[in-house]
Amino acid sequence: MRKILYVTGSRAEYGLMQSTLKLIDNDSALDLHIVATGMHLMPEFGNTITEVEHDGFTLHKIDSIYSEDSKEAMARFAGDFLLKFADVLKEINPDLILLLGDRAEMLSAAVAGAYMSIPVAHIHGGEVSSTVDEMARHAITKLSEIHFAATESSAERIRKMGEIPSNIYVVGAPGLDSILNDTLPSKEEVFKSLGLNSSEKTVLIVQHPITLEDGKSEEHMRAILEVVKEEGLQSVIVYPNADAGGREIINVIEEYKDTFNIFKSMERPLFLSIMKHSDAIIGNSSSAIIEAPSFGIPAVNIGSRQNGRERADNLIDSGYKKEEVLSAIKKAFSPEFIEKAKMCKNPYGDGKAMERIVKILKEVKLGRELLDKKIAY
Repeated sequence: MRKILYVTGSRAEYGLMQSTLKLIDNDSALDLHIVATGMHLMPEFGNTITEVEHDGFTLHKIDSIYSEDSKEAMARFAGDFLLKFADVLKEINPDLILLLGDRAEMLSAAVAGAYMSIPVAHIHGGEVSSTVDEMARHAITKLSEIHFAATESSAERIRKMGEIPSNIYVVGAPGLDSILNDTLPSKEEVFKSLGLNSSEKTVLIVQHPITLEDGKSEEHMRAILEVVKEEGLQSVIVYPNADAGGREIINVIEEYKDTFNIFKSMERPLFLSIMKHSDAIIGNSSSAIIEAPSFGIPAVNIGSRQNGRERADNLIDSGYKKEEVLSAIKKAFSPEFIEKAKMCKNPYGDGKAMERIVKILKEVKLGRELLDKKIAY
């Protein structure tokens, strides 16, 4: 039985992988272990470790958190997790480490895997965005042996980074699997459970901090919420991540607690249901880029966080100024753009990523040849 170790540090990434992890766990040829850390263990971000525990996987917790709202805390978290993860990795001794995305815990886990001669499989490599996420994602790619790209364009970037072509697989985005295969609750059910008015125009807001825009997170969040409030839009707001500036955003959000529906976190099915039945998603979350096109809803992408990402025709880019946000929202609600969003094609796959990933995890040849990789040009 091949032992797979998956690292999770946030509700967002865990939700994307939930269906894939369950498929791995149910496969008799694979033995799944989960290491949970970071935001999962922070009550102020929803204490989402309870969701991981509920899924019943073999779970190992590493008590590393973001101690404060600063870049220094982000760097310290990466180092602290690496120190503790090395010991846990030695104890579990997996055949392969599975990672998704570009968070600090993923980078630290990839470093540990490289130095401890344990192969790493990386999901969502080769993508373009901005800030430290971009650098971390590509660093993880270079520290990984197996690459699960979401699109052909991403796979081509990985090839250009000198990775071995035969170890690069285009599988699609795992986050689409539950969207395209599971039945989500109706709008009436979801809105009733949250006390929302199903006849009102509704938006989902998820805005994360950007490390290169020091001291601007509060200003940017306030501009968004003021526009939404002035437009009288029924809004569901989900807390940001724990990067530097995240707590600034939370402080602004809480000022509007009597106006909007605010959640520290949401379980994946509820989050997808709200997105599906909203009139638009607003902010800078990758959910607007990757998942929203599958629901055919408009997405207002605010700021620079997702610069360069492959996108569908449901997206409208906006700056941070109130007038820019207002203009983008009005365009999103125009009949022409609503129809355009409904007809858009999602470039991130067909909802079958998890089957492809599990098949490769079972069949890929492990050993020294895989680990002893060299630049392929």
